[in-house]
Amino acid sequence: MRLPERPDVSMPSYPRLVSDFPVHFDATFVRDLEGLFQTWSGNVLERPRTLVVNEPLAAELGIDPDFLWSDRGAEFLSGSRAPEGTLPVAMAYAGHQFGGYSPRLGDGRALLVGEFLDREGRRWDLHLKGSGRTPFARGGDGKAAVGPMMREFVIGEAMHALGIPTTRALAVVSTGENVVRETVLPGAVLARVAASHIRVGTFQYAASLRDPDLLRRLADHSIARHHPLAADSENPHLAFFESVVERQARLIARWMLVGFIHGVMNTDNMTISGETIDYGPCAFMDRYDPATVFSSIDEGGRYSYGNQPTIGQWNLARLAETLLPLLDPTPEVAVEKAMAVLRRYPETHDAAWTSGLRAKIGLPEFATRPDDERHLLGDLLTLLHANRVDYTSFFRVLGDSLEPRTDATTIFALRAMFDDGASFDAWLVRWKSALSDNGVDSSAAVELMRRSNPVYVPRNHRVEEVLAAATDGDVSPALALVECLRHPFTGVDACRGLESPAPDGSGPYRTFCGT
Repeated sequence: MRLPERPDVSMPSYPRLVSDFPVHFDATFVRDLEGLFQTWSGNVLERPRTLVVNEPLAAELGIDPDFLWSDRGAEFLSGSRAPEGTLPVAMAYAGHQFGGYSPRLGDGRALLVGEFLDREGRRWDLHLKGSGRTPFARGGDGKAAVGPMMREFVIGEAMHALGIPTTRALAVVSTGENVVRETVLPGAVLARVAASHIRVGTFQYAASLRDPDLLRRLADHSIARHHPLAADSENPHLAFFESVVERQARLIARWMLVGFIHGVMNTDNMTISGETIDYGPCAFMDRYDPATVFSSIDEGGRYSYGNQPTIGQWNLARLAETLLPLLDPTPEVAVEKAMAVLRRYPETHDAAWTSGLRAKIGLPEFATRPDDERHLLGDLLTLLHANRVDYTSFFRVLGDSLEPRTDATTIFALRAMFDDGASFDAWLVRWKSALSDNGVDSSAAVELMRRSNPVYVPRNHRVEEVLAAATDGDVSPALALVECLRHPFTGVDACRGLESPAPDGSGPYRTFCGT
């Protein structure tokens, strides 16, 4: 399905700002990929006001935060105006949503403003979410509320601090208007930075147009921007696919290691760059359970914690389908080449997951028999599940138990996590034997565990508290939480208590997309 010749909503107009935005914008996506976007403009707002500026990110990018806080900055960040020379566009993409294919999705309430280079010469997209209806709105109002946009800020900064590739919020701006959802909520726009916003769904849309040249240009653009080493390969498009598969396998393993649940792993929410994108109904698991689901719309558990690796491979198979004409002129050969790459996905993911889980228990490597490692790690996860143990707290306290000056309180707290204390005691003996057999002394194990196990993750009840405050007009609790989450492995004295899970009796936690 091609882009509409005439937009199905009226385009707002606005004057261009003079060239006072503190970075120079480029537009390689627009220049290279006509047919994958619709030029568009954001809603003109009377009183936009900057609520949050991600000042550490602004410093990394070479953007003056004072401008972002200014009235002109708020106009720009809300989509009301644009820097001179930019051409904002709504990006087109398709996608499988909960397994069902939608041939035309696209940015229904978002705009790609342009691209810019940071101080290190790295290219970034600046993307506005909640800036108004576009031709892809599909009946939506094009708006966003303060709470969900602040969630993107909080979770994105936490993921970045945890070392997980992610899009990041540069700012959140109040629109001064209300958004009607289940209730009336204050409106906001998120200014988001990403290596790009090209998705599996972008390739699905390009393939649906049956334009071989456009598909090739999209693949070549993605190679140049994200996977440049593939260009020197004998088959660049196959090498590109291999690189995307490897990045996604490692990304999802990192999610699993910190208990992160994306919640809506549709193909339009999987990036080619390997970044985590779209923090809608996401959450962090408290008690370890592979079946954990938080999203209110995931009634069948398709995107549960334990299903994420498999869904990742399924999504990549959809990408492979779009790339077949580029992999080999003979369809049967192209399919076999794609399948050979996909078959390596579980091995790549499992290696990253096993290595990370091994580090979480203080073992840099496992020199004894592979079966011993598999049973030690697998039996631990079985114990955590059976005893409903808090995933984040357990690994941190386990590391504390090896400290030379560990007192009885720590040992008691560790053992108290398990209803079946005898089985856990038996596992502890095996674990300490494994450390000894592999030549890992306590201090080395503790150091590795400190680097691998966060003190803080964005506990769901804490996130909801700060989002509620932001909705009521006070963003200071969210800023304080983010400052704590920026130090996940060392902890901060002022943040004591944030490591605690939700109190017993809090009930099941549910998240919502916010659309």
